[in-house]
Amino acid sequence: MNIGIQFAMPAEFHALPGARDLKAFETVSGIPFYRLSPGIIACAGGVSKVNAAMAAEILCLKYGVDLILNAGVAGCATDLPTGSVVVASEFVQHDVDTTAVGDPIGLVSTVNRVDFPTWEPERCAAALQSMGTPAVTGRVATGDWFAVKGERAAWIRDTFSPLLVEMEGGAIAQVCLRNNVRFVAVKSVSDHLFSDNQAAEYFDFGQALENLGAVVLPFAKRLQEETI
Repeated sequence: MNIGIQFAMPAEFHALPGARDLKAFETVSGIPFYRLSPGIIACAGGVSKVNAAMAAEILCLKYGVDLILNAGVAGCATDLPTGSVVVASEFVQHDVDTTAVGDPIGLVSTVNRVDFPTWEPERCAAALQSMGTPAVTGRVATGDWFAVKGERAAWIRDTFSPLLVEMEGGAIAQVCLRNNVRFVAVKSVSDHLFSDNQAAEYFDFGQALENLGAVVLPFAKRLQEETI
């Protein structure tokens, strides 16, 4: 079982113990790839949906991974504490809008669906729990917009009912669906969309990174064992 761990930002990748000392074994389309352990490689593909999709396609087609684990921090649309670990149950893309031609909001016409599932989220959450990391499951909304308090954030919350909002996972989920590759996403809460203190939270999310970094590689190794 070959697994690709995909982050958006180098800060998320560097939260892994020892990651700063690793040397990339290859760089493809400007994205460095790192070997973490046998059968597990990682990259920080960049922020936003296009960057995320590019990195995911490389993991699928060049490296032939069987599963992509998207790991990162995300803004919370509810009141989960900072650093809470969330296993995404499904993704939607809040910035896809072809309602003008009669489509439902969020419909991705190439695959004719709004929701993009992940691989056995309840099983993944239970695995994390057994490893000593409490985790909840929930829907995540993706779009090329850094979510901040205001009318748009309220619209996303009221339209899609997400637990989290971020900028990459929905694109990775779409790539995995089309390549028939399993997809799992684990997010750590970095900030709260409807808090007056959101900006300060986001620029001081050390706890979110610490919690994420501690669990990602052990969880990837557990996934290797459970999905062989």
